[in-house]
Amino acid sequence: MSTTLESTPKADVGRGMRFTNWAANYVDERTSASTAVKALGRKIFPDHWSFMLGEVALYSFIVILISGTFLTFFFDPSMSEVHYEGSYLPLKGIEMSVAYHTALDLSFDIRGGLLMRQVHHWAALLFVASIVLHMLRVFFTGAFRKPRELNWIVGFLLFVLAMAEGFTGYSLPDDLLSGNGLRIIDGMIKAFPVVGVWMSYLFFGDEFPGTEVIPRLYVLHIMLLPAILIATLAIHMVLLVVNKHTQFAGPGRTNDNVVGSPVMPVFAAKAGGFFFLVFGVIMLIASLFTINPIWNYGPYDPSPVSAGTQPDWYIGFADGALRLVPPGWEFVLFGFTWSMNILVPTVVLIVFIAAIALYPFFEAWVTGDKREHHIADRPRNAPTRTAIGAVGVVFYAVLWAAASSDLIATHFKLTIEGVINTLQVLLIVGPILAFIITKRTCLALQRKDREIALHGYESGRIVRLPGGEYVEVHEQLDEYERWRLLDYNEYQPLTVRPNDEGRITVGTRLRAGMSRWFFEDRVLPIEAKELEGANKH
Repeated sequence: MSTTLESTPKADVGRGMRFTNWAANYVDERTSASTAVKALGRKIFPDHWSFMLGEVALYSFIVILISGTFLTFFFDPSMSEVHYEGSYLPLKGIEMSVAYHTALDLSFDIRGGLLMRQVHHWAALLFVASIVLHMLRVFFTGAFRKPRELNWIVGFLLFVLAMAEGFTGYSLPDDLLSGNGLRIIDGMIKAFPVVGVWMSYLFFGDEFPGTEVIPRLYVLHIMLLPAILIATLAIHMVLLVVNKHTQFAGPGRTNDNVVGSPVMPVFAAKAGGFFFLVFGVIMLIASLFTINPIWNYGPYDPSPVSAGTQPDWYIGFADGALRLVPPGWEFVLFGFTWSMNILVPTVVLIVFIAAIALYPFFEAWVTGDKREHHIADRPRNAPTRTAIGAVGVVFYAVLWAAASSDLIATHFKLTIEGVINTLQVLLIVGPILAFIITKRTCLALQRKDREIALHGYESGRIVRLPGGEYVEVHEQLDEYERWRLLDYNEYQPLTVRPNDEGRITVGTRLRAGMSRWFFEDRVLPIEAKELEGANKH
């Protein structure tokens, strides 16, 4: 009897293992999954804190999916009118849409609903913020260069999709704040002559606020946009595995050799712990800090517009662009009203966003650089690119600040006209100053690095030589520090050359001129003779 009791569990375990092996072999023979797992397991990730920004974006998106699934079970996007009968007494008996009613129920009557709403909103903000910071890291280190131009475009699409996801989700509760945001979008759409009215009708389903806009936004938010975003994210991850990972310069780190941790098991364990850390921080923030208290705003009503209403930070630059347009830019032509105060900012923003997406191809055309790059630049070693990035940041920051022009005026007791006029000047002057100051700073830092690589750090220790001369003793650098300071390439401006037909075209002259502008001021790397002489000294 005892023999039977002891052998049965072992037999069950044996049968379970045989079934598991059979299932694994069955799947592997038809999908070659083991090859993909082995290739992914050998992928090396460099150990540098800046590479975690992309991971934060990925983990935030997972939190968004988890919390959004919970909210989907209880939210009804209907715009049918009902009277509120929930537990929030100040709105008792108020007429509102079903969408707003269910959003209030999630906040007050469903256990854990308010926490999940807060988690979803904070995770969305962190998702967009981490994408922006990740793209800035890629830009300033030159990680977008060949062979990663396509992945830059994919990452840019992720940013646009994230903004679209944020806007559609922000508009779903049908409260006063989200309704005002939709009204701004409706006005921008109708500013386009001929097609604007029809586009508005297609989007809202009727005269604003329409009867179909919330259901349509809901479909976009939970189905269409997430599907496209997940597919784009998958392409981004595949390209990340296919292309070698960038890394910063250092001993043993070359274009052909990545130094870091393999995915299995080291990086996978770190990534798992980091995911729960990000998840925990989001939960903590959502527990302690209220965001988007829709019960304070009330249901949407086209008549009242409250002062101080602000969009989420990532869409604020569009609102700011509209506020900075001077008055009197409307005129009537061919029987249509041309609202240039809306069309011009729209065109400027489209050009600005397109410039971000296409910048890798612009730099490759200007520099004529067709090599593969797997070593990340220090921003100071690419002064013109870094200055261009500073221009974009300042331009975006001024537009972002303009979205809060009313709050700036009220908080600092300034006139709204004075705030707007100041920001209008900064929108033009700020990027110019940012370019000049950033480029000069980068060149100064390069010269400082050159001096340190040749002579070492100033120690502050003064020594008297036998001849009576006083000198300061310099501390020499170790191998890693010297490598980090010396490892960058020298670029030469492109020269004007005739084409195969012996002609110098306008495009050739333009490219050569842009190349001279890109490399006109540069600090040359230290040559071997200079370094040898410094070591002897």
